[in-house]
Amino acid sequence: MDPIEVFWLFLKAALFSTSGTGNLPMLHTDFISRDWASEQMFAEALAIGQLSPGPTGLWVLSFAYLVDGLRGVLLALIAITIPPLSVIGIHALYLRYGEYPAVQGFMRGLMIAVSSMFIVVIMQIFAQNGIDVATLCIACVAGVLTWRKTVPVPLLLVAAGVVGILLKSA
Repeated sequence: MDPIEVFWLFLKAALFSTSGTGNLPMLHTDFISRDWASEQMFAEALAIGQLSPGPTGLWVLSFAYLVDGLRGVLLALIAITIPPLSVIGIHALYLRYGEYPAVQGFMRGLMIAVSSMFIVVIMQIFAQNGIDVATLCIACVAGVLTWRKTVPVPLLLVAAGVVGILLKSA
């Protein structure tokens, strides 16, 4: 695994994403196509990222560790830090030109595209791990509870895991 290529993949994903897990579709496509990662690695990294305190975007560090150990973590950390630091300059430009319809349209289109790609990746992860009625029910309940913010995410993940164990053993 070429460290420069690993760095570039994380940097590219960080540059062209809009949120903590917005880089998921791009990283998924890049690492799966190179056979550098598995669906299970993505699922584990996302779970660790949700259970860990701090921003959800740090799931990438868990993923980088699973893919390339400590070297991967360091490369990913540097790569995902560059875009937020560059936002300072972009913010100044946005303050000046942000009210233009073209800029507003660009931002809306970008958010819609990233959201769509995220849904595709989630469906691929489901397909790799087997979709059944129980899986869809757990996903729907977890989605509704997350959306309504009625249950803390770590508690929700533990509960979903326990339900999954109970359903699998039944």
